[in-house]
Amino acid sequence: MSRVCEISGKNVMSGNNVSHAKNKTKRKFLPNLQNVKFFSKSLDKSINLKVSVRALKSVEKNGGLDEYLTKTSNRVLAPEAIAIKKLILKDVKD
Repeated sequence: MSRVCEISGKNVMSGNNVSHAKNKTKRKFLPNLQNVKFFSKSLDKSINLKVSVRALKSVEKNGGLDEYLTKTSNRVLAPEAIAIKKLILKDVKD
């Protein structure tokens, strides 16, 4: 699971380098991933995730990991984030 954001699912994209003479060579566009430790208040533990900076900004804007995951629809989230969201919602019900 390298080079994939565990919250948004953003991953490596491919494209071309185009020279002045219009020569095209393949290249990769890598996402800006960071290893981040989030603290979940409802689970009362910290979670280590590999997250893109864009997703990190969204989590911080929404007030933390718990709030972000509960507000965001499953259609937008990666499978790892959906699993964490289910644990959080299960803990909130109890």
